[in-house]
Amino acid sequence: MSHLNQFDQPVGAALPDWQPRPHPERLNLQGRLCRLEPLRSTHAGALFDAHRLAPDTRSWTWLLREPDNSVEEYRAWIELVSGQADPIHFAVIDQRTDQPVGSLALMRIDAKNGVVEVGHVHFSPLLSRTAMATEAQWLLMHYIFATLGYRRYEWKCNSLNEPSRRAALRLGFQYEGRFSSGAGDKGPQPRYRLVFDYRFRVAAD
Repeated sequence: MSHLNQFDQPVGAALPDWQPRPHPERLNLQGRLCRLEPLRSTHAGALFDAHRLAPDTRSWTWLLREPDNSVEEYRAWIELVSGQADPIHFAVIDQRTDQPVGSLALMRIDAKNGVVEVGHVHFSPLLSRTAMATEAQWLLMHYIFATLGYRRYEWKCNSLNEPSRRAALRLGFQYEGRFSSGAGDKGPQPRYRLVFDYRFRVAAD
């Protein structure tokens, strides 16, 4: 939404009462079908086995790293990223089995401007295309908008990753444009966003 300033120039909407937001924490987020826990090395064995249920490695195509050859490699990666302040990785825990079935992360966290991106989404066959997968995404959205009061929640994916594009639109993201990521052969990325105008709708759904 734009308006004209004193020089009759179009400018963006002002946020006169805006205050920097808290940095997201490594905490549990409880849902009905699943919960999110900070990713840690104890999740490695079950998550590695869950991903190995897939008949091939196509779920790795759009990730920025290659499949791990052993649970030890996977555990080493988790240990590397689990202590970082950005990205903050979460494991998705199936409430029925109490086992991890996927992971996702909050990344490019800009607390000053209330902007964050969801990424590093990697769901095993036990989670992909289920109501639990939708709830996992909702738990992070609700935390960012309703608890922390951020104003913008972004989703980026490779322009050729059609399942990710469909998922973004299904979750309520609005298409914003395409940009070159500079990430080698992963290609240009469409950008989707939820903004704070949607906060109360997201929180109530």
